[in-house]
Amino acid sequence: MNPNLVKLHQYPFERLNALLADVEPNPDLDLIALSLGEPKHAPPDFVLEYLSDQTRLARHLATYPATRGVVELRDAIAAWIEQRFSVPVDPESQVLPVNGTREALFSFAQAVLNTPDALVLTPNPFYQIYEGAALLGQAQPRYIDNDPAKGYQQDFSVMSADDWQATELVYICSPGNPTGQVMPEQQMIELIQLSLEHNFVIASDECYSELYFDDRAPPGSLLSAARAAGNTDYKNCVIFHSLSKRSNLPGLRSGFVAGDASILAQFLLYRTYHGCAMSAHHQYASVLAWQDEEHVEVNRHLYREKFAIVETVLNRHFAVTTPQGGFYHWLPVGEDETRFAADLMREQHVKVVPGQFLARDGGMGNPGTGHIRVAWVSELERCQEAAERLVHFAQSR
Repeated sequence: MNPNLVKLHQYPFERLNALLADVEPNPDLDLIALSLGEPKHAPPDFVLEYLSDQTRLARHLATYPATRGVVELRDAIAAWIEQRFSVPVDPESQVLPVNGTREALFSFAQAVLNTPDALVLTPNPFYQIYEGAALLGQAQPRYIDNDPAKGYQQDFSVMSADDWQATELVYICSPGNPTGQVMPEQQMIELIQLSLEHNFVIASDECYSELYFDDRAPPGSLLSAARAAGNTDYKNCVIFHSLSKRSNLPGLRSGFVAGDASILAQFLLYRTYHGCAMSAHHQYASVLAWQDEEHVEVNRHLYREKFAIVETVLNRHFAVTTPQGGFYHWLPVGEDETRFAADLMREQHVKVVPGQFLARDGGMGNPGTGHIRVAWVSELERCQEAAERLVHFAQSR
C-alpha cells in the first residue's frame, strides 16, 4: 500500500460522526442538518429535461466520452469565462472539463508535484482535499492561517524566500470555504509575481464564485488578476470551477479547469491515463448550464433572501459577519466549539461542523477554534427555524 495513506487525517464528517455518536438528540425536535455543503435548491429544469431524453441518453451511453471534452462544452466554458471575468481563453488549449472540482483539485497535485517533500500551501481553515492531495503527492502541506484580525485573509508574510523556493503548488480558495472571504485582486497579483519568481503553480478553487451578495463587487478570478498583472498567457495560473454550487447540480459531477496551456496539456496527458473523462450526456447537459445565467440569478436571490432572514435572527446573540461569497457562516461561538456542537445536537437537534475539524495547528494555533461552520443549504423555512434554535440554545448557556 502507498505508505503516504497513513498520513491522511480523518475526514471532518467522520470526526463529526464520532463526536456525535453517543449524543441522544432531543426527541421532540426533528433534525436540521447544517453540516454538509450540499446544495438543496432545485436544479434547472432544462438540464433535467435533457438528461431524461431516453433516445439521446442511449446514444451518449453507447460511446466512450472524450477526456478533453467535446468542443461544444469547451466553447461554452470559454464563452462563460470571458463573459463573467472579461478575460479570453482558448477553448482548444486553455480549457479542460473535469468531474467536479473535488476530483480535479486532488488529481491536479498528482500531476504537478515534482520533488519529494516540496511545499504545498493551503489556506487554514481549508477544504481537506488540498491537504490529502499534497500528502499523497509526497509533499509537505504548509498551512497559511486565515487571520480573523485581517478579515480572515491569508497571511503570506510568514513565508521566507527559502520557503517560496521550496514551494511547488499553492491552493487558494476565493470565496473561501468556510470563511466566505474573497481574496483581493492585489493579493492575487502579488502571489502571481511570487510564482513567476520562484516557479510554483497556483490552483485557484473558485467553485463558490457565483454565490455572492453584492452585485457591485462580484468575486474576481485568478485569471483576471493575471491579466491585470500583464501575465496574459496565465503562466502558472489555473482556476477550478463547478456546476455544483452555481447550478445546484452536485450529482452531475461537472466542472472545468482553465489557465496555463502548458500545464493543462500535461494535466490532460495525466487524465488520459487516469481514465476520468466526464460522461458524454453530462458534458452536453453541462453546455446548457454554462450557457444560461437566469437560473444562476434565481439561485443567488434565494441565498440572499435566506441570509437576510437568518442573519436577522442570529444578530440577536452572535457577532455575525455576512460572507462575501458562498453559503456558509463561519460563526464565532465564544467557547469550545466541539462541546457547543455536541450540546447543540443534543438539545436542539441541529447539526453543524466544529471549526477545528476544518483546520490544523499553525502559527496561531488552530484557527478554527471557537468557530462553527453553518451551511445554509436547506429551504428558507428550515434555515430560519435552525437559526431560531441556534439563538435559543446559545442564549440559554
